[in-house]
Amino acid sequence: MALSRPVGRRRYRHRAAVLVAAGVCSALLGGPGPAVARDAPSPPALDWTPCVPGSPYDCATARVPLDHSAPAGRTVDLAVVRRKAADGAHRIGTLFVNPGGPGGPGTVQVPQNYDSFPKEVRDRFDIVSWDPRGIGNSTAVNCFGSSGGAEAWGRSKPAGFPVGEKERTAWTDAYEDLGRLCEERDADLLRHVSTADTARDLDLLRQAVGEPQLNYFGVSYGTILGATYANLFPGKVRAMVLDSNIAPSAWTDDGRPDARTPTFLRMGSDRSAAATLDRFLALCGAAATDRCAFSGGSPEATRAKFDRLMQRLREHPVGTWTYARTVADTVTGLYIVDPGWTDLARRLQDLWQGRAPRPAAFPPPPPVAEPDPYLGDEQAMAVWCGDSPNPRDPAAYPRLEEDSAKRSGDAGRFWTWAGEPCATWPARAADGYAGPWDRPTAHPVLVVGTRYDPSTSYEGSEAMARELGDARLLTHDGYGHTALFNNASSCVKEYESRYFTDGALPPPGTVCRPDAQPFS
Repeated sequence: MALSRPVGRRRYRHRAAVLVAAGVCSALLGGPGPAVARDAPSPPALDWTPCVPGSPYDCATARVPLDHSAPAGRTVDLAVVRRKAADGAHRIGTLFVNPGGPGGPGTVQVPQNYDSFPKEVRDRFDIVSWDPRGIGNSTAVNCFGSSGGAEAWGRSKPAGFPVGEKERTAWTDAYEDLGRLCEERDADLLRHVSTADTARDLDLLRQAVGEPQLNYFGVSYGTILGATYANLFPGKVRAMVLDSNIAPSAWTDDGRPDARTPTFLRMGSDRSAAATLDRFLALCGAAATDRCAFSGGSPEATRAKFDRLMQRLREHPVGTWTYARTVADTVTGLYIVDPGWTDLARRLQDLWQGRAPRPAAFPPPPPVAEPDPYLGDEQAMAVWCGDSPNPRDPAAYPRLEEDSAKRSGDAGRFWTWAGEPCATWPARAADGYAGPWDRPTAHPVLVVGTRYDPSTSYEGSEAMARELGDARLLTHDGYGHTALFNNASSCVKEYESRYFTDGALPPPGTVCRPDAQPFS
């Protein structure tokens, strides 16, 4: 789940939110592990050309098997992007990046966020990303015959999450219909977009660029992809940074066949979002209104102001801004601290004053061939719902919502319903991976966790470091979803640079702090 900055008109927005967010459904993983013999597909040929004239990015298309155990069968295309090392004379190799999701198009998001990578990493590595199978500009899951069909489906369900019986029915019916449409359109593809499938694609891409071992940077959902790769191909890991982590035990529900709790609640997303929202309100309240427009003059007054606003919106929406839409916007608005928290405060203040907020500005498109691919909810769902178990009975979610709301308030309602679309999703991964997760890798993995993350909890990063065979935890005592895309701590960047260039790990127990506090 994961989500990072928006991309274009159909922005990667809250992939986690609606379906999710940074997607989701019930599936018992149990596909062949690394010891199972399988025919070895040949690495694809990459014919690099400038993405558009004058662009610093090169693009290519990789053709890989739909089913890695049947390399002579149907194939799928992967859209790939590369930016060469800035200091070619001191180049170390290629760094592969997955920007999260599932559903994040790497060919757009990585160029959009290129400057977030540490300078030494940009200087010494070619940075390569790709749209995973099923996503964006690659062979994509698209369950509608036209953009009009997708837009009509989007209007058929409530924004954010459902409130009340009528909206719950509309929500569950909409996602059940979406699953049916997807099954009718390409059932085979739905069963072959698992995290393990993508990890095997990644190993073919590694071979295609001539790297003997993998350098990898994965954020959010990209962390479970990295963990899967590390256990399928432990001898091929040179350097791997996993930032804002999904614990493998939470992803797989420890291999239980019948999940009773949605993935996001197992991940602790509800509690982590509530804690991050509390810090947002406290720091906002400690600031003057010229720095945080929603400030009530003190942390206590600002928390009370937020609660009153939520109650007011339940009874009297401001235009299309309902209670649920505002909660969803608040949670996802906490992802990027600067300028996201300042912008979120302005939107909340607009609503407080009875005005509909101005639409968020999208970042400019990067200089790539297709900067605005279709990113429908079904793309994230196909991955998440096929991989990670969630309760299969839609009627279970109202009770789960109330239980989470007791722990986590409004954020608990959002994250509970983010998992419900998987209740009726029709497909399971044909070749998933459910562990083991502790296979010793050729080199240790660096795990980065942020204390106040509205999506992936810090406890998830602690668990990732514990569950992998050889990993070291670096704590970012800061805010937002992913240290990378928040670009907030030179301390984190320095340790990442040393690790990628020299293999040096931070000392055990190292804590980095942000360079500046929000609203300061």
